[in-house]
Amino acid sequence: MGKIGAMCSAFLLFAGLASAQVPTSGNVFFGYSFYNTDLSSIDRANTNGWEASVEGKVVPFLGFVADFDTHYGSQNFPAVCPLSGVGCTFNASVTERNFLFGPRASFSVGKFRPFAEALFGGAHVDADGAGPDTSFATALGGGLDYKIIRPIAWRFQGDYVQTRFFGATQNNIRLSTGIVVRF
Repeated sequence: MGKIGAMCSAFLLFAGLASAQVPTSGNVFFGYSFYNTDLSSIDRANTNGWEASVEGKVVPFLGFVADFDTHYGSQNFPAVCPLSGVGCTFNASVTERNFLFGPRASFSVGKFRPFAEALFGGAHVDADGAGPDTSFATALGGGLDYKIIRPIAWRFQGDYVQTRFFGATQNNIRLSTGIVVRF
């Protein structure tokens, strides 16, 4: 009985310590996203798409986020015209995907929950005619959740996203809004 009791006690102790590391609360977000990018050296492009994220809280004011988005649109790219040899442009259909991870700090004030985040990861772009590319990506930003009812909130979010496609650095703005489900 002594060995079995000791083993059960050790099991309960280690199970308790392990469960203390698992986030017990957090949220899931999904919504519309607007993305302003300078993928080309000619001009900036406005694209539209979606963003989704999941956050697990480590402590009440700090969580870790996995953030994914996809944006669709078109962009003008420089080219050399084959007949004249002079510079011209072509318009390409563009799809960009970002997959970012990192910490988010937040706190509640009544029905509002402001937050700030620093995310790091990767990005992939596919531009018809210009080809695909993958790069490191960072996002710094924040937002505000407005509680509608206990588990449901509406989010307004803005991020500065930096990518490095085609050997150049892009400075992008991402604005998102949508529904948040808290657990």
